[in-house]
Amino acid sequence: MNLGIIGCGKMGQALLGGILNAGIVGPSEVRVFDPVSAAVEYTVSKWGVMAAGSNAEVVGQSDAVLLCVKPQTFSAMLNELGDVEGRLLISIAAGIRISAMEEWTKGAHRIVRVMPNTPALVRKGASAYALGSSATEGDAALTERLLGSVGYVTRVPEDLIDAVTAVSGSGPAYVFFLVESMVRAGVNLGLEETTALDLAIHTVAGAAELMIQSGESPATLRENVTSPNGTTFAALESFRANGFDRIVNEAL
Repeated sequence: MNLGIIGCGKMGQALLGGILNAGIVGPSEVRVFDPVSAAVEYTVSKWGVMAAGSNAEVVGQSDAVLLCVKPQTFSAMLNELGDVEGRLLISIAAGIRISAMEEWTKGAHRIVRVMPNTPALVRKGASAYALGSSATEGDAALTERLLGSVGYVTRVPEDLIDAVTAVSGSGPAYVFFLVESMVRAGVNLGLEETTALDLAIHTVAGAAELMIQSGESPATLRENVTSPNGTTFAALESFRANGFDRIVNEAL
């Protein structure tokens, strides 16, 4: 299989690295293009992949193409794909619906829409995808292989992509915000900022890994660490009294 990548920014780099390290394709089977020539040069130098001279060249030489460009330049990019038809286009552009992509490409290609998140940069991402009207189960399987190289992946109907964006697409920012608050509270309690930061980061990472490995629900794990009338219990009661669930629901 020949794979194309249009857009050599951080997410394009993350996906490329995961795919190559997983052995799904080799460097000689990958064509990349970005309007910023320095980004292409960096990608070719780092990964040993092949440079293309245009979006159309990438599509013409690829069976599947990852579209890793910003939403504001997306329609212009699709207008530069040339006359080739029948490719699988996998888009990670936020807010661009499948129907719009199919209209812009005049139905010439099979479309998959993906909502990844930034932990894909360290191969701990969480992605969801939706199939376009002409995409096949084979396309779904390939999408899962590609996205699975940088973390967890699941399939949803497109009308749930906005919900996915709220939970996992934007989710890392919520975790970072929580850690910031934990650090400030730790400093207020007398900890050095670096100590509070290290403790908070490793606590969040450890709690996430415990949820993954234990097979227990978050509620059960929370109950396991909460002694009746203890300090953890008091902290959770404060969260509840201040409307923690309401705040999260309103934010999402």
